[in-house]
Amino acid sequence: MTPPQVKKKDLTLEEQLLELSENVVGEIVNGTLYVSPRPSPRHALAMGRLTGKLDPAYGGGGGPGGWWILPEPELHLSGQTMVPDIAGWRRERMPQIPDEAFVSVVPDWVCEILSPSNARLDRKEKMPAYAALGVKHLWLVDQKDKTLVTHAQENGSWKIVGAFVENDQVRAEPFDAIEWSLGSLWADTEPQEFSSGKSPKE
Repeated sequence: MTPPQVKKKDLTLEEQLLELSENVVGEIVNGTLYVSPRPSPRHALAMGRLTGKLDPAYGGGGGPGGWWILPEPELHLSGQTMVPDIAGWRRERMPQIPDEAFVSVVPDWVCEILSPSNARLDRKEKMPAYAALGVKHLWLVDQKDKTLVTHAQENGSWKIVGAFVENDQVRAEPFDAIEWSLGSLWADTEPQEFSSGKSPKE
């Protein structure tokens, strides 16, 4: 299912975007305004857990560092307004977080978490747009199939460089200094034990 396209007379796409209610996500991709519902709880869980895997190691002080990792940033890039589920910037390219409500620096990495309401938009419209803008790495997480497919840009198009399923251990560029379990992103995964060896119930 593709999010509906919105058309109103006498309003620019940017004005139409500003008129949208807060319970939807509006994006301008290749000259068209698309409106998607807010993420479902399962979608939000996967997004939060993946951010929690990457940010402590790459955005915080507990690992290689050198990145900003942001959930749902609004990107204003060459006339496009897009909201990836998660995006990352190398700090050498974006030394500081912008004060504005949007980011106008092309991310080095984006991740989209596919849902029935947005999968076609993400694959058909946003993937080529990200490549054209110069994004170097793209991850697609599919909750239904429990997969992660990782891509690298090559001459303006995407090349698959990794594929992971269900409970696979993931080590993937550009965050290949760490390894984590793909199963931790799924809502029906059994709770894991604490690092102390005790279960949450103990």
